[in-house]
Amino acid sequence: MANETTSVTETPPAPAKRKPRKRAVQNILGTTVMLQDFLAEQDAAKFNCADRELIIEQALVLLEQLYVHLPLKRAMHAVDPIQRLKLLRRRIAVLSQVEFNREMLAIFTELRDLHTNYLLPEPFQRRTALLPFLLEEFFQDGTRQYMVSHVATGFRHTWFKAGVIVTHWNGTPIDRAVALNAEQQMGSNPEARHARGLEAMTIRPLMLTVPPDEEWVMVRYLAKDGPHEIQFRWRVLEPTPSPDSVDPNKSETLSAFALGYDALTETARRVKKFLFSPQALETEKRMATLGADATKRDLKKNSTMPDVFSFRAVETPSGTFAYIRIWTFMVSDEAAFVNEFIRILEMLPQNGLLLDVRANGGGLIQAGERLLQVLTPRAIEPSRLHFINTPLTRELSTRVEWLSRWRESIEQAVETGSAFSYGFPLQSSSAYNSLGQKYHGPVVLIVDALCYSTTDIFAAGFQDHRIGKILGTTGNMGAGGANVWTHELLRELMPDDHSPFKKLPNGASFRVAIRRTTRVGEHSGVPLEGLGVLPDAVHRMTANDLLNQNEDLIRKAGEMLAACPVRELDAKLAGENGSLKVTVNTKNIARLDVYVDERPQTSLDVDDGKTTLAVSTAAQTECIDLRAFAQNELVARKKITLHNV
Repeated sequence: MANETTSVTETPPAPAKRKPRKRAVQNILGTTVMLQDFLAEQDAAKFNCADRELIIEQALVLLEQLYVHLPLKRAMHAVDPIQRLKLLRRRIAVLSQVEFNREMLAIFTELRDLHTNYLLPEPFQRRTALLPFLLEEFFQDGTRQYMVSHVATGFRHTWFKAGVIVTHWNGTPIDRAVALNAEQQMGSNPEARHARGLEAMTIRPLMLTVPPDEEWVMVRYLAKDGPHEIQFRWRVLEPTPSPDSVDPNKSETLSAFALGYDALTETARRVKKFLFSPQALETEKRMATLGADATKRDLKKNSTMPDVFSFRAVETPSGTFAYIRIWTFMVSDEAAFVNEFIRILEMLPQNGLLLDVRANGGGLIQAGERLLQVLTPRAIEPSRLHFINTPLTRELSTRVEWLSRWRESIEQAVETGSAFSYGFPLQSSSAYNSLGQKYHGPVVLIVDALCYSTTDIFAAGFQDHRIGKILGTTGNMGAGGANVWTHELLRELMPDDHSPFKKLPNGASFRVAIRRTTRVGEHSGVPLEGLGVLPDAVHRMTANDLLNQNEDLIRKAGEMLAACPVRELDAKLAGENGSLKVTVNTKNIARLDVYVDERPQTSLDVDDGKTTLAVSTAAQTECIDLRAFAQNELVARKKITLHNV
């Protein structure tokens, strides 16, 4: 038993002949500092009593007057954050800085809402505590286990590497350690809390979580030659932001007011990229440098938004399909986002699409909702957003002109007693349907419990419009259904001396879910927050998935695609205005209806193959709309704008 365990430090000395690899370690981990060194530099008395009073006062304003989910959270989780804040106000003089921050974080954590947060002051907001490996779960014979799926680029160790199985964490059985960590997370359902507890074992953004209590952890794991132990020290990193991101605190454009995202997941995503995929960061920088000079060769393999999209054709036993990973919806330009998605689609197989949004923390709501039209012939009905009815939301709707749609119902609440305003979409319906369907193959959406906010809204729209099947690696998604505004945005909306929003000390801040979202279609009126989107099928991740690019997951999704009919609807135009010949290629379509500028012109039965028909147009004709049916159900659609012909 003498060789049963081996206790070593995290990075043993490298032999002289491995100097190039040693420099790689420096490149990745050399930009970090040890946690204890980072904490030692922080002033323990940054907030005086007046500062703490102000922070609590602002928290009360946000939660009592603006927080749209307060009634739901009180009922769902039996919590009373208002009373806890009032009690905290009586104790601020006797608490240390650390104790005060811990209590503030705990009050917001119990809401189980990743939109609504107390943000720690600088320099915590821009830092993340981490360990140089990623821990993920897999299932074998129905039993959950935990594997090291990635180690930081340049990290070397004789036994500890990708593929080892972790059994204990600081002496605690790993499943129990993850469960204890999950209890401290803000996930709104058990699956989401577990997923976030697992991620937080090695990645903890310090703006929203307390620093680890321990300076190091002792990990017991199984390698090929048996059990070992290894000690890791917590490090602190400042990850770089996404080049495509929108600043949530800047009100120059309306994008900052239309966000639905989880800052924890977005930060963790960038940290993972830094630690485990530095080549992706290099691609990101290279594509940003090329810009308009990117060649067709560059764009054939890379996205113009490499931090947002990755893609490839995947071969499965069921066929070769398109695969697109949307890593984030956190973009500043929804039109550019949708256009890039369409460009990528056109290069990939047209017989089926695996659309993977796992671990996507959300972003710009319109980016998610305007993408739906590309994948379905049906008209998109966007989700509805509602304010809670309070004097402060009434004042906001009165002061801000673009909130005027909500004003009347908020004012009516005095008479009706309604808790929430009427629901309205962020944009007119034409914005969500201007492009129409671009992909006619079947689609399977792949989700997990780290999906949140805009990603939840996108998945709900995907399901409510019956676009395709949803395959989950967990039994539910993150269940975040809201539009989030920051304290800084609210101060900019009401900048005068009588504003209830005051400048906070030392860069401390808040985020609040200010408008809730409700679903449409068969789930019309159902709130998304807390309930989430249930997948049609569940695939529990395997060890093979973690080590071989999701091989079993993609195989399962391919089987689901192969069970769906593949439609084709392509068209070519010839002639001039007044008399156009349209040659249409169809597959698995029985009837074709032709509309010109939204007016019906002809309807005919079709078989698989080519059909040529004449279309009458006028000089001012803008659009020909082909609508395809099978068994009297609309199954494909193609819009042709004549100025692009």
